[in-house]
Amino acid sequence: MTASASTASSSKTFLVCHGAWSAGWAWRKMHPLMQAAGHRLITPSYTGLGERVHLAHQALDLEAHIADMLNVISYEDLGDIVLVGHSYGGMVATGVADRVRERIAQLIYIDAFVPRDGQSLFDLNAPAIESMRKAARDGDGWRIPPMQTPADTSAADVEWLGARRVAMPIKCFEQKLTLKHGEPAVPRSYIYATRSAPADTFGQFSQRTKSESGWRHFEIDASHSPNVTAPEALMALLQEIAS
Repeated sequence: MTASASTASSSKTFLVCHGAWSAGWAWRKMHPLMQAAGHRLITPSYTGLGERVHLAHQALDLEAHIADMLNVISYEDLGDIVLVGHSYGGMVATGVADRVRERIAQLIYIDAFVPRDGQSLFDLNAPAIESMRKAARDGDGWRIPPMQTPADTSAADVEWLGARRVAMPIKCFEQKLTLKHGEPAVPRSYIYATRSAPADTFGQFSQRTKSESGWRHFEIDASHSPNVTAPEALMALLQEIAS
């Protein structure tokens, strides 16, 4: 087999369900790394966020963002997908994998929420509900302003992120996920970012995926958004998992 044929056979399609307040643009550092490794990286933005912020409205919810991703899969005719869910994107990715599991080769959560059937993000992050609801009330009533970036984020990245992150529709956190087929029946991996914030919101999922069958568990020496603060380390880990 030639080198080019070998690369083609090992080439993967990574589809990212991004986090809250963020959008596809936040994965900018990962594109050249994926390309150099011979992979395709697709990073759509949900309705109402990023370059689609002008489409934001009060009715936006989790199901709308799942539909965004399902439409990308359908219109781009994607298959054999390595589906990646980061943070809030774990809610979205779980819904996507439930609806089109025949298109998904594996599912990778990066410091993400891992819902069970009937759970909302607020169900999984009860300590933050009151402060987030207040933040929405103090603003336009239906969106939550962006949370603070981790302390180890560089000044340049703080500026880059700050200019682009936008308020998040609260219904996306309130709506409970309905799984039509139970737990996703695809290979699942969890990447826990060990430089966690004091609240350690994602420690619960680290513990769950360490002890529950059907999971591979990994850790990365990074804060919550390694696609921003530790792209090379994240690339190496994604490459290891996907292969």
